[in-house]
Amino acid sequence: MNTVPLWAQILALVLLICCSAFFSISETALIALNAYRVKHLAKQGSKRAQVTLWLLQRTDRLLSLVLIAQTLLNALVTALVTAIAIESFGSNQKVLTIATGAIAFLLIVFAEITPKIIGATYPDRIALKASPILKPIMLLATPAIWFVNLFVNFLLRIMGIKTGKDAHQQRLSPEELRTIVLESGSFIPHKHKSILLNLFDLETITVEDIMTPRAQVEALNLAVPIEDVQRQLTTCYHNKLPVYEGEINKIIGILHVRKTVSLLNQEEALTAEHFRALLTPAYFIPQETGVFTQLQYFQENRERLGIIVDEYGEVQGLVTLEDIIEEMIGEFTTSLPSPGRADALVWNAHGECMLEAGTTLRAINRRLGLHFPVDGPKTLNGLLLECLQDIPEANVSLKMPGCIVEIVQVQNQSIKTIKLTRHSLQEDNESQD
Repeated sequence: MNTVPLWAQILALVLLICCSAFFSISETALIALNAYRVKHLAKQGSKRAQVTLWLLQRTDRLLSLVLIAQTLLNALVTALVTAIAIESFGSNQKVLTIATGAIAFLLIVFAEITPKIIGATYPDRIALKASPILKPIMLLATPAIWFVNLFVNFLLRIMGIKTGKDAHQQRLSPEELRTIVLESGSFIPHKHKSILLNLFDLETITVEDIMTPRAQVEALNLAVPIEDVQRQLTTCYHNKLPVYEGEINKIIGILHVRKTVSLLNQEEALTAEHFRALLTPAYFIPQETGVFTQLQYFQENRERLGIIVDEYGEVQGLVTLEDIIEEMIGEFTTSLPSPGRADALVWNAHGECMLEAGTTLRAINRRLGLHFPVDGPKTLNGLLLECLQDIPEANVSLKMPGCIVEIVQVQNQSIKTIKLTRHSLQEDNESQD
């Protein structure tokens, strides 16, 4: 009776273990693969990526193929080792036990653990190369996969587990997208990463968080003498000014300063009616409007400036299209000077910063690296009044997160000027004294 040579049996054993390792490494790589990267490559025309995406869309069939193939291969390996042991040493129980233990060890090391670690370490590289091999195997094994999945789907229905394409779709929440951007490392330039993170914040903040507060709004009062109106127009920094009569809650329109150039140059005596004829209707915004929503409203209504009002219709401030754009990409270096702007917020050599009390907490946190709470009052003045529960006098200091807040000037029942001193430098000075 002719028998298969021992070397041929050992070669077949090695091939079976390699095939089992191939299915193991392919399965792990496909599961660990970044599906969004594969979709990107597929859109760029990569044939391997398209095949990989085809497999990922049939995860249930892919897993069935891998498990069926590994089970059959491992069974053949065990049977072949048993045959080799019997042929070489006879039906010795101890030899069979040792052979079974040895082949189990080899399968665990070479067909399971090692391939899975490699597949998880290099998922992109391996999955794209293995997919063109797996696809024809899956097509050939379709009858076996269908037969096995009959029983599998029956059990899944009994357990109330839904399967199908909808179950495999991966949907990312905004926080998950934020994490992806943060973990992108050097793949995304720092400036681009900052813009993407700011875009996520637009969903959580309102126009009240980024507005120019009412006390810092430059507006034109037509109730004052016309000489004062002309003087303000010749010295103003802005192209558009809200116009009111008597008090700022009575806004009657928006004035384009450029349209007044011809009026200011003419010799005819000017009256308030001349300026009133140049006004365009004011665009009012509820203070609770989300920033991203307002950006869409600006686009739909073709507006660039809005007056923010509260539930009683009182003016709280104004917001412009540029304010929202700056919230996304940072302040422009060409911003016009204004006492309330954040571009003056810098620490000096002594770790101190002088600023107006009406400066927004978001601007202070962003420019000075502090962590004032922004879920309550919007300005530093409001935060201090909330903490003190009273209108303080000058030279009162408070210890806040990250700095010492000193009230420098109080005027007309409100805080005007504040000095911030960083904790670290303050403590160093005290230790030296």
